[in-house]
Amino acid sequence: MTEKRKTRDADATKLRIMQAAKKEFAKHGLGGARVDEIAERAKANKRMIYHYFGSKEKLFKAVLEAAYLDIRNAEQKLDLESMPAEQALEHLVRFTWDYYLKHPEFITLVNSENLHRARHLKKSEVIAVASRKFVAMMQSLLDRGVKEGVFRPGIDATQLNITIAAIGYYYLTNRFTGTIVFERDLMTPEALKERLAFNLDTIMRLVRADTL
Repeated sequence: MTEKRKTRDADATKLRIMQAAKKEFAKHGLGGARVDEIAERAKANKRMIYHYFGSKEKLFKAVLEAAYLDIRNAEQKLDLESMPAEQALEHLVRFTWDYYLKHPEFITLVNSENLHRARHLKKSEVIAVASRKFVAMMQSLLDRGVKEGVFRPGIDATQLNITIAAIGYYYLTNRFTGTIVFERDLMTPEALKERLAFNLDTIMRLVRADTL
């Protein structure tokens, strides 16, 4: 077998392991996930998992990093710089909401990491770099909005990002209890459309210059 073929096979195996691990960790968390189940899903053996990743903890860290990088990379590809500031921010809010809906495993992985007090993210330089890049992009968008006269000055980019994430994240992580407490199905197409409209209105009212 050629060296190129070996590398290609190794990359394919690692990818299968990562995909299988993402499903297992998203479903059961770090504590409940089983390496045997990951190996079976990936059509690999446990020896290969430990060979490529070292331990279940390190595999979880790799999956978590990949999950964060996926959303950060997707945000960078939105081409927000080419849009007027208001349109760009609305586009970002819509994207965040849609991403959470299409990637529920991202939310459950983040929940799991919070249970462990972010001990894996603390060791991740790649996440720190990607997050700084995103905050810088958000700050650039806000500064552009101020210059265009549509956003009020002094808005903290990190705080705004937290708010955009929170109004979607909370709704979806609490959809089951919320359905009981508020006596309405929070996940019908109409309810999701109504929620997105509310999110957009909330964020735009928060940043607009005419709200001063």
